[in-house]
Amino acid sequence: MSVKLTTRQVGDVTVIDAAGRITLGEGSSTFRDTIKEMVNAGQKKILLNLAEVSYIDSSGIGELVSGYTTVSNAGGSLKLLNLTKRIHDLLQITKLYTIFEVFDDEARGLASLK
Repeated sequence: MSVKLTTRQVGDVTVIDAAGRITLGEGSSTFRDTIKEMVNAGQKKILLNLAEVSYIDSSGIGELVSGYTTVSNAGGSLKLLNLTKRIHDLLQITKLYTIFEVFDDEARGLASLK
C-alpha cells in the first residue's frame, strides 16, 4: 500500500495526515504533488502528521526534505508531527532532525505555526 494523504484545515494551518508507506514511486510522488498543490494554492503553514506512516525509505526521506524546501522557498513553514520510532531514528541518523521542527502534540505544533 502506498501513502494515503488526508488534508484538513485548522484555522490557517493545513494538517496533512499521512498513512501507509512513503517509498520510491507512487508514494513519494503523491506526497510531492500534494505539497506543490498546497503551496500553489497559498497554503504555506503545513503540519505533517506521520503517526500512521508504517514505512519510509530513502526516497521518502528525500521527499520530506524536498517538501520542506518547497514550502520554505515560498515563505512558508513545514513541521512534522507524531513521528514513529523508525522515522525519528532515520531523521537522527541522517542529521535531518536538526532541520525539521518536530512535535508530539498537535496543539503545540499548531501553536508554533500561528
